[in-house]
Amino acid sequence: MAAKFTDFIANLFSIFRKKKSVKLGLYGPPNSGKSSLANKICEDWIGEPLSSVSQVPHETREVKQKEKVVIKSGKKSLTFNIVDTPGIATKIDYTDFLKFKMKSRQAKKRAMEATKGVIESIKWLDNMDAVVVVLDSTKNPFSQVNLTIMGNLAARKTPVLVVGNKIDLKKADIKKIQSAFPQYNVVGISALKGTNIDDFYKSLFRLVR
Repeated sequence: MAAKFTDFIANLFSIFRKKKSVKLGLYGPPNSGKSSLANKICEDWIGEPLSSVSQVPHETREVKQKEKVVIKSGKKSLTFNIVDTPGIATKIDYTDFLKFKMKSRQAKKRAMEATKGVIESIKWLDNMDAVVVVLDSTKNPFSQVNLTIMGNLAARKTPVLVVGNKIDLKKADIKKIQSAFPQYNVVGISALKGTNIDDFYKSLFRLVR
């Protein structure tokens, strides 16, 4: 078993060395900060954002991609295709959007688009070289959505880095995320404030190099 795992890791390294770029997917539940992190990465390295952000759930309802993003960590550099995906949800109810003063027709349209976005996100998993799972560190990590995401990634044997976002908030608890997913490296950040972003880049390079 140990020999097979070693061979698997060696093959991954070989794949990354041969690739001109690494397709990196940002996944997670709605409002965990995926788009904020995607924007931070793109702003840091190419000077422009990738996605729009909002407090309203499912602001990102279509897969968005930025190619040829060269990220540096120390003396190393690597080219990424950054893919921001719609938030994964097990249930999307249009009435949830009415709380944000949306009209019924607009809420139903958003719910329909969000549902399509979830399906699209799952389909894109097969195209990812590596995935960053962005979780809200102020919330319980043992949710059905999170377990569904992790289960899909484990089944595909996709290299995963778990990001506990929003560590600048009082209720943040990165240790809960580490306890929930001990098989993965977990790094705590604030995508909005840039807290620990250098640690994120270092962890990202360890994942794909």
